[in-house]
This record gives sequence, structure tokens and C-alpha cells, in this order.
Amino acid sequence: MQSDDFDDIPDLVPVVETSTVPKPPIEPACNSDGQKKIPVTIVTGFLGSGKTTLLNYILTEKHEKKIAVILNEFGESSDIEKALSINEEGALYEEWLELRNGCLCCSVKDNGVKAIENLMEKRGKFDYVLLETSGLADPGPIASIFWMDDDLGSDIYLDGIVTLVDAKYISQHIKDKKEDGAINEATKQIAIADRIIINKKDLLSESEMSELENTISGINSVATLVQTERSRVSLDFVLDIHAYDITDVNGLALQSQKINEHASTHVHPDKTVETICIQLDQPIRDVDLLERWIQTLLWEKMVPRTDKQQHQQHASSEEEQVTVLRLKGIITPQGGKERIIIQGVQDLYDMQAAGGSDSTDDDAGKLVFIGRNLVKEDLEQSLKTWLSSS
Repeated sequence: MQSDDFDDIPDLVPVVETSTVPKPPIEPACNSDGQKKIPVTIVTGFLGSGKTTLLNYILTEKHEKKIAVILNEFGESSDIEKALSINEEGALYEEWLELRNGCLCCSVKDNGVKAIENLMEKRGKFDYVLLETSGLADPGPIASIFWMDDDLGSDIYLDGIVTLVDAKYISQHIKDKKEDGAINEATKQIAIADRIIINKKDLLSESEMSELENTISGINSVATLVQTERSRVSLDFVLDIHAYDITDVNGLALQSQKINEHASTHVHPDKTVETICIQLDQPIRDVDLLERWIQTLLWEKMVPRTDKQQHQQHASSEEEQVTVLRLKGIITPQGGKERIIIQGVQDLYDMQAAGGSDSTDDDAGKLVFIGRNLVKEDLEQSLKTWLSSS
């Protein structure tokens, strides 16, 4: 018998964020037919972090928002799951359940892309899409799909990535070593996040929480953090993030300020994933040349060198592989009126003119990188030499 009560579902309550990023009034994106594009938020986190608790609430409580939720992991006792008919292969993505509050829900065993495609046939019944990843999933490839799939990109856009972490165990997950030396999934989930929810804060003392926040900010100094219990978080913290919006030209300036503030108080004990910001000192004369520098860094996983620089290096020297998990940037082309926004997740990136933005003489732009083996001074010198080589 399906229960109408959800006693274990938390209330969404106003929260005080550790740091805030003001939300500018941004017009909704539209496709070529003038239809409003639907924002998609990826919700990720390890098993037990509380993401399903949060999403179950969104599906069942009254909040006057029409939201479609694609759930990857249900608890065994979920009343919502019992109402969904799972096929024999367990790869459900076509059966959608319309709930009392106007939300839509389905359960999937894959990355949910097929579910989104089928969901778009229900256009008009929802205003947001929340896509949950599995606990061990790397959200990078999932986020990249929104750039690679032209059909999806015409109807939806990536609004942001929200990562929930278990306050008690996330430090242990961050320290996990992979046999191949790759970056572990917990670190990737934090590095790529635009918003981070530190759940189960009651399990840590104030000093332990302070240390944990410092660890998380050491990885990702750009994301906005919030502490909570039982996934109690304002719905506004999850929706309308605009992390990938090309019209938000002020957000990056605020984020770079956070990076600089954190860098002045935090020292990395070893070579870990971290955030760095490169401030450009003049407009970009050759945008194509800058793009080749970015491609070399992302694809070849090395600090770009000109032929002269490579010749000057000792043949025996081996540089450590550079891994970029997240890239954000805003640049001012020389003589151009519109600035260019750069967004990247792992080895994929996008560059688009920031419509309606004004370029200023005192700010030529900046590039923000989150990744491993990033040496700020080395990247700054590399970029300066590369751009002056033409």
C-alpha cells in the first residue's frame, strides 16, 4: 500500500550560505523557434550523501514549481519507486509518473540522456529538469553531452552542477587512491561542482567543519558552499544557478575574488586538485591562437610550449601531466565590442560571445582552471609567450 505521508522527507528551509554569489536578472534562453529552453541541473554525490532525500522532497512537496526529476538511485523503501513500473532489464527511461504537485519523475539505470529526450515530448508540463547521477559517476562526461548533442541543446541547457557530500566521510573519499593514479570520483564531483551541499553537518564539530570546508575550497574555490542537515536546503540553491550562462559576465569577477581570498589563507601540503585564476593584462589580439593554447592544455594535458620554448628545455626533463577538470573564462578581443565567455568540462569546451556585455579597459579578462598539477606562474608565462609568438 502506498503511503501518502513522507515523514522522512525534510522541509526545504532558507539557509545561510558560506559564501554567496548574487543572482543577476538573466533572461531565459530560447531556441531558434522562440521557445524557452529548459534548464537542467545535474545533482551528484556519493551514496549516502543525501541527494535522493533532497530529490524525493522536490518530487512530493508543494513548491509551485513544475520540475521533472530523473532519479538514478532510489532507496528500497521509496514510495515513488513503487509507483513506477520497472521493465525486466531494469533500464527504465520511458515511464514517467506525474505527481500530485505537478512534478514528473522517472527512474533510470543509465545516465538519463534518453529519459531527457523522451521528456521533451512533454514540453509544457515542467519548467526545470533535475538529473541525478549514480554515486560513483563522474559528472564530467554527462555535462559534456549538452554540448555534443545538438538535438538536446536546442531544447535544454545546462544550468549547473550540484554536489552533495557526506560531512562525516567525504574527507576519506577524497583521500582514496586509484590504482592507475587517476583523480578519484569524489574529488571530481567536488571539482566540477557549481554548488556544494555539505550534508549531515551535525556529525562534525565546528573545528572539524572548518577544516573540511578548507579542504573542499582547496579543491574548488569557485563553488558556493552551504552546510545542512538531512538535505534541508533552499530550492533556490539548486535551481537557476546560471553557471553556464553566457550572459552572466559579472559572476566570474566575483568568483576570481573568492579564489584570491582563499589562496591567501590556504596552502596545499601536496600536489592536489586545486583552483587557479590567471588575470589577463591586455585584450586578446588573436582569439584563434588562444583557442589553440586551450586545446593543447585540455587535449594534450601539458603546459603549451612554443617551438622555441621546447628547444630550450632539456630533452631529459619530463613534465607532469596536467589535468583540467573545469575551465571558466572571459576574454576581451582586441578591437571587439563583445567579450567572449569560455566554459569547459574536462576535455570539452565552448566559446561564445557574451551578448550585451560591455568590455572595460581595466579588465582584459581572466581564465579560471580547476585541476591537478596546475602551476599558476608556469601557465601565466606559457600563455604570455604563446600569445606573443604570432
